[in-house]
Amino acid sequence: MSNQQQRRGLSRSPLDTVIPRGETVASFDTYSEAQRAVDRLAQADFPVKQVSIVGDGLKSVERVTGKLSYGRAAGAGALSGAWLGLFFGLLLVIINPASDLVFVGAAVLIGAAFGMMFTIVSYAVNRRRRDFTSVMQVLATSYAVTVSPELANRARNVLGGSQTEL
Repeated sequence: MSNQQQRRGLSRSPLDTVIPRGETVASFDTYSEAQRAVDRLAQADFPVKQVSIVGDGLKSVERVTGKLSYGRAAGAGALSGAWLGLFFGLLLVIINPASDLVFVGAAVLIGAAFGMMFTIVSYAVNRRRRDFTSVMQVLATSYAVTVSPELANRARNVLGGSQTEL
């Protein structure tokens, strides 16, 4: 990649932490609208490697999904432990084909028991600090579709007038 491309922010290494630079050709309120705009560009054979979706005004949003109790903690721990037990049980069957499927069932039950035990202990220690379950998200207040300056007019023509300019 040339230095000129890197200065414009068009480098595409997954480890890059440079904000993409270029001209904003459209702005949207939701990420899905910005995705649809990029899909339209891709369908028009636009060089999508030159396109970025940049979120602006990032906010951390935690949505509370329910109240946590010993019962819910035990159920969640048993379920995650059972999945781990199933994995190890199937791994045992793959490594030793002579073993019976009873081993898989035993591994699931043992995993569920240990998962439940560890989750209940963890919940008991942290109970008064966090008595609810939640899902954390990082959202933007707006999403800008940017392209390299030499392709901006072409992108605007493809997208038409269905977006808001910044």
